[in-house]
Amino acid sequence: MNKVNTTAIALCLLGALPMAVTAQSEFGPREGEREFSISGTGSSDQNFNSGSFGVTGDMGWYLSSSLVLGIRQSINYASIRGESLRDDFWNGTTRGYVNYQFLEDRARPFVGGSLGAIYGDGVNNSAFAGLEGGLKYYVQTKTYFLSRVEYQFLFESTSDAGDAFQDEGVWAYTVGLGYNY
Repeated sequence: MNKVNTTAIALCLLGALPMAVTAQSEFGPREGEREFSISGTGSSDQNFNSGSFGVTGDMGWYLSSSLVLGIRQSINYASIRGESLRDDFWNGTTRGYVNYQFLEDRARPFVGGSLGAIYGDGVNNSAFAGLEGGLKYYVQTKTYFLSRVEYQFLFESTSDAGDAFQDEGVWAYTVGLGYNY
């Protein structure tokens, strides 16, 4: 009788194994979930006399498992030192974004766009639009590493926007961590 019970329990556990493996391999968001991520960026000259760093926070809402709409806030600090120059700058950007994620696996490349404003020291307060691309890599079912590159073009009025794409563009790079809930 013991052998029959042991065999029955073993068969039940073996039968449940595929369901457990399937449940663990479902990475990423579902429609209606949210995401939060925090990213950082930094740079310095070779002597570490001048440098900059920044922090970005994202809050997004999934309209589907592939489409996210959100808001992003960045704060940046730069310290410029030279022979006759010493200055510190703070600036920020606030923008809305929309991203489309490809694939339904751990690695999820994405493309998207943003629209917002830049303000602060050392910059002309202005609007900007941007194109972006990147990769989310899920290390847990809801937790991911994030890398993103954005091309932002600055403009002061809608009539300036077309020329600004070629003449007034800047690149922004970020690396961070995120979570879906």
